[in-house]
Order: sequence, then structure tokens, then C-alpha cells
Amino acid sequence: MAGIRGPERRPGSRILGVGVYRPTRVVSNDEICARIDSTDEWIRRRSGIVSRRFAGPDETVITMAVEAARKAMAQSGIQPGDVDMVLLATMSFLEQAPAAAPRVAHQLGIRSAGGLDVAAACSGFCYVLGLADSLVRSGDARNVLVIGSEKMSDIVDPEDRGTAFLFGDGAGAVVVGPSETPGIGPVVWGADGEWHHMIAYDRTWLDTRDTPGPWPTLRMAGPEVFRWATRSVPEISRQAVAEAGLEIADLAAFVPHQANARIIDTAAKSLGLAPHTVVAKDVVTAGNTSAASIPLALDALLSQGTPASGDLALLVGFGAGLAHAAQVVALP
Repeated sequence: MAGIRGPERRPGSRILGVGVYRPTRVVSNDEICARIDSTDEWIRRRSGIVSRRFAGPDETVITMAVEAARKAMAQSGIQPGDVDMVLLATMSFLEQAPAAAPRVAHQLGIRSAGGLDVAAACSGFCYVLGLADSLVRSGDARNVLVIGSEKMSDIVDPEDRGTAFLFGDGAGAVVVGPSETPGIGPVVWGADGEWHHMIAYDRTWLDTRDTPGPWPTLRMAGPEVFRWATRSVPEISRQAVAEAGLEIADLAAFVPHQANARIIDTAAKSLGLAPHTVVAKDVVTAGNTSAASIPLALDALLSQGTPASGDLALLVGFGAGLAHAAQVVALP
């Protein structure tokens, strides 16, 4: 009996290029405080955030994703016909169907690639990066476009003191392609759905249909999430470094999800990073952009010239779900 022929497997994959889109409107803490009982000093002390960006009516999850992806493709030297899959991580796209990814692909001139959205919230980028690595190494895709795009200002209550100051909008993208040696380490991922209520909408869309009322918005149990993140991020990070066959001292950069500067600082200290390891702090001027935060922070580091191409960076996503994912990558 004839057997099924599988795809030609590849030894590894790597990030070929990075691109981002940051909305034009900069929103200060003072502007946020006009609608909540808070101060600029309190926000800086609690989160490290000084400002964030809010997208305008013409800046959507799709348009921001397209612009970030276009830059990533240009940096990679990849043409639309070279892309076999578009993976979009987002928690703020407000249409359940059709998905945003196929529409992003269409606007980029990508006609025959697969496309799907992944809703893994703040760990979404690391999730889709792990999927892209598997697709390329398995031979099921030549090049994969990996995007995180969020318009969090659509799903956050501007009068909620627990979330209004934290979140911002933006998009980031990378192209993942084949490599003779692994440029993306094994992904360490998981989720604990028992604690889903710690970061969740305050009501469902069904509630909105059946009982007219407020627009569903995101709520967060801040202290509980902080304790979970500061405990989990170092643990996840060590696992990802070990799975890649590396030591913490091998890392040139630490690029965690930009949730909160206090979480980042606590995790970095717990890991015992080497003096030469650069820690991403894009949260200061971008806020928490959920699935977009890691590629935005990665691009900010690369634009500074340190770390350098080929250096190793640890990426760690964590958030609603409670989901997490991490992997070590070689920088493009």
C-alpha cells in the first residue's frame, strides 16, 4: 500500500526582519488622569509608564498590522508571493469572523497564503512565533509573516482606574524563514484557565445583546496578576533558556512582554542577568500593547544598535488566560 509523502523538513528557522507601526497620537499620564482618580506620579511609580499611543479612527488592528508587516517584509527582502502563512496575534479585533489575518494578507498583495488569528492575549506573539517556527521547520511553509496588532483603546474603559493607565495601541511584525541552523529556540508555553477571571471582560457580548448596557471592557485583578507574573516569568524564562541549550549569561537581550516596568525589573533581577544583557523597557513610552508589545520592544532595541545582529534574545509573553510562552531567538 502506498504511503503518504511528507514535506521536506528543514534544520531550523530564523527571524529575517522586523517592522512596527506606532500610532501618531501620544497620550500623557495627565490626559489619562483627567478621567480617573490618579496622578502622573502614581502611574509612574506603579507601572513605569510615562506615555502611550492611542490609535485614531483610521488606525485599526488591520491597518496597523499591514504597515508593520510591510516594513518587516521590506527588511527581509521578501515578496508577497514568498509568504505561505500569515499569523496574527490580537485580543482587540472586534469582529469574530472573518478573521483579520486574511484581510491583512490581501492588503499586502499576498494572494495564496493561509491566514489565521490567534487569541492568546499578551503572550500571543510568542505563541504565533512558536507556530511559525514549527511550520517552517516542518516544510509546510517557506516564509511565515508573524504579527501582533492591538487597539487596546477599543476594549479598555477610560474611567477604570485599574486598567485605563496601562494600555496602548500599536503593531509589530517579523518574517520567519528557513535557516541552516536553528535561529528560534524551542517554545515553552502553557496556560492556567482556572484563573481566567483575573484578566477578563466585565460582561459578554451576549449580555450586551440581551440586556442593553455598557460596552464590555477589560478588567484586571492587578495585585494578583502582579504576583503571578513576577513568580512565573523567571520560571518560564529559565525553562526556555535551558530548552535552547544555553545559559542565562549567553543572553544579549531580555525582551519580556511590556506589561509593567516593575514586573520587568523584578523578573530581570530574579533571573540574575549578566551586566551585558540589555533589558527592553519600551513600556515607558508605549504602555502595555498586549500581543504587539514584544515586537515593538524588539524593534526599539534593534534601532539602538545594541544588541547586534546574531545576538541572542529571550522573548517572554504572559497575560490573560493565564497564558504564557517564551523562546530564545537569534536577532536579525
